[in-house]
Amino acid sequence: MAQNNQSKKQLPHTMKWMRELTLRQWRHGEPVKDPNRNVHDASEHLEGLLKELGIQGGMDEERLRKAWVKVAGDFVAKHAEPESLKKGVLVLVVVQPSMRFHLEQMKGKLLKNLRDELGEGVVKQVRFKVG
Repeated sequence: MAQNNQSKKQLPHTMKWMRELTLRQWRHGEPVKDPNRNVHDASEHLEGLLKELGIQGGMDEERLRKAWVKVAGDFVAKHAEPESLKKGVLVLVVVQPSMRFHLEQMKGKLLKNLRDELGEGVVKQVRFKVG
């Protein structure tokens, strides 16, 4: 009877061992000790990625749009709007070619006013694109 009690005590351990052996054979290897060891939060890599793309520091889109309306005026702002600002190059989407020509003639003044409004070094160049 004492032997029967010992075998019952060993049974859960033996079943656990058999289960682990079966899973190890089924998975073709040892179980993973820490399944989250290679899991990273996006915030760990985001700053480096933004720096690599030249977007570090960033600018609030709303601030850029308000500055553009102030610099260009209501009429021009309705016909040309900021599409992107990357590495100091502001790309403006213009409604029609004639407006693009008009803005190309005013490029120097627009650039100066944008620098005054947003700060030196934020906008280094302005490009226009019909779209």
